[in-house]
Amino acid sequence: MEQFGVELWLSDGPIVTGAAGFRFPTRMAVIRLPDQGGLWVWSPVALTQNLRRAVDALGPVRHIIAPNSLHHTFLADWATCYPNAVVHAAPGLHEQDAGTSIHSTLGDLPDPAWAGTIDQVVVSGNRITTEVVFFHRPSATVLVTDLVQQIPQGWYRGWRAVVARLDLMTAPVPSVPRKFRMATKDKAASQDAVRRILEWPAESLVMAHGTPLRSGGKEALRHAFQWLMR
Repeated sequence: MEQFGVELWLSDGPIVTGAAGFRFPTRMAVIRLPDQGGLWVWSPVALTQNLRRAVDALGPVRHIIAPNSLHHTFLADWATCYPNAVVHAAPGLHEQDAGTSIHSTLGDLPDPAWAGTIDQVVVSGNRITTEVVFFHRPSATVLVTDLVQQIPQGWYRGWRAVVARLDLMTAPVPSVPRKFRMATKDKAASQDAVRRILEWPAESLVMAHGTPLRSGGKEALRHAFQWLMR
């Protein structure tokens, strides 16, 4: 666990393998809510003993977040380990896929437990997944899961390296992969969501698949979504 900002910690998880054998780095975020609101866990990675000790040292886990329908691999393990936590999931993630009960479906309005501390926007209109993007006000940090990525160059080899480069997964700057661009079925809905995201006074940017940016987050997001907002 590494402290990234005010009441915000990050932890890298193991590499996971997706479709066609593509391997992805993973990252989670933990936010400590004010007024003894406990911990808010975003996109949880594999729960090792060391990670559990580090998390428990920060406080009780009260909320576990699956920010889209693709990031649920370790959700059930966390829900089992922290049975008193509320599991919140993005629209489109079903309990049979998650392997655990889902207590709340995320929308544009923050849950009262974190309203005023964490803002959120549902980015709908994509055939691949519906993602909920979050903004942590105290640290001025945007949390984005799959819609914006920057996997290190050299991560892939052979034909996968070619596909990743063409898809912009390994672009020199944080980018929306071309597969997500092509899967945008409702451009107006996506534009409305991104417009609200770009209104946030962001400084930092945390990506599940990319090196976190401590500065220039707003500019990076604006550049990543240029293709959509033209």
